[in-house]
Amino acid sequence: MRKGINRRQFIQGATAAGLGYWVAGGLTARGAVSANEKLSVAIIGTHNRAADNIKEVARVNTANIVALCDVDENLLADTMGRFPKARGFTDFRKMLDVMNKSIDAVVVACPNHTHAVASCAALHLKKHLYCEKPLAHTVFETRTVENLAKKQGVVTQMGTQIHAQSNYRRAVEIVQAGLIGPVHEVHVWCDKTHSADPPMPSEAMPVPTGLNYDNWVGPAEFHPYNSAWLPAKWRRFWPYGDGTLGDMACHFQDLAFWALGLKSPTKIWAEGPTPDPQCCPKALVVHWEYAARGSQPRVTLSWYDGLGARLPKHLMQKWGVDPNWKNGVLFIGDKGALFSDYDKHKLLPEKEFADVQMPRKSIPESIGHHREWIEACRANDPDAALCHFDYSGPLTEAVLLGNVAYRTGPGQKLEWDAANLRVTNIPEANRFLQYEYRKGWKL
Repeated sequence: MRKGINRRQFIQGATAAGLGYWVAGGLTARGAVSANEKLSVAIIGTHNRAADNIKEVARVNTANIVALCDVDENLLADTMGRFPKARGFTDFRKMLDVMNKSIDAVVVACPNHTHAVASCAALHLKKHLYCEKPLAHTVFETRTVENLAKKQGVVTQMGTQIHAQSNYRRAVEIVQAGLIGPVHEVHVWCDKTHSADPPMPSEAMPVPTGLNYDNWVGPAEFHPYNSAWLPAKWRRFWPYGDGTLGDMACHFQDLAFWALGLKSPTKIWAEGPTPDPQCCPKALVVHWEYAARGSQPRVTLSWYDGLGARLPKHLMQKWGVDPNWKNGVLFIGDKGALFSDYDKHKLLPEKEFADVQMPRKSIPESIGHHREWIEACRANDPDAALCHFDYSGPLTEAVLLGNVAYRTGPGQKLEWDAANLRVTNIPEANRFLQYEYRKGWKL
């Protein structure tokens, strides 16, 4: 807590203001950022993933955190104590309205279902934008955010932090140097699970003191507050989250997208239990087919998540992948295979690559995922942050199309028209591309 301000005073101050925010220090209006100025950053969200983003932005000496927003006044007050010169808000729309002339960039680190509305609100004001993965909650939202960012000409970055690590860069160089030959298959697995047992709880519980629950629900379908999804368990339910696929695939499939230059799939199909309209599955397998790209052949990318049984044990055994590696990416080429996780990689079979000469380092080391974005913002260079939305938008679209395929019906192969943003062969699948927002919320 900020010295001299307790939780009750915080809540009373916000209520008295009549705007749902509390001012902690003053800022004057500012113009464009000069080469000698620090980037002024507002952050939406304060705990869990947002806390990590706050920590990373705060350690960059060319940025200042000038505004913080959280729908939970208790969490907001806790974080405000570390940033006494910042302003605090419980509604990002009010924050952007009040702070428009005082901020240069926005970090979106709230739950998935509010990523797009928060991102678009910042983009309409031409603020540089960092958004946690996945970029949005639906395919339509993702494309909308991507197009708006391009139109506004701002610097963007999606929160796939592993993209900045050296290991991924070396793995990309190996694939692109052709050491394992043309790649026809990629298998990605994750033993994590975000699932709930149907049906979704309908019991209305008391809303915790200090939580603006209506703002938390945001554009999504309204369900009375229940501790089953808040705090921290919202990823298990379709109205708010995208299951394990939406949580982890942007990290692991990032490597395949980068190494193979993938963009939009042509076909998508899934395997899993009978879909529930509200609850995400315990385990899921999804396949994406990508057309040939220049000299690279058509490739099938497969995803496996869940509780062990869904992992591709047969492929791990065939290629000698340590079964203790419960998360990873396996590229299979004409000349061999490459396995990688976040921290390490190796060519397979190992004995056949014992004397191989590794390609030269062609991808420079990152200065840090957040610093990369901040310095790109200060230079006003949209291409300098490597996970800009032109790259991470198609990655997110593909990931979320896996959920569209699963929810349409396991085994049904969707034919995807990326240019027109629609499934062409199974029209009923298109209803999962977007949903109708509650009144008061828009992109």
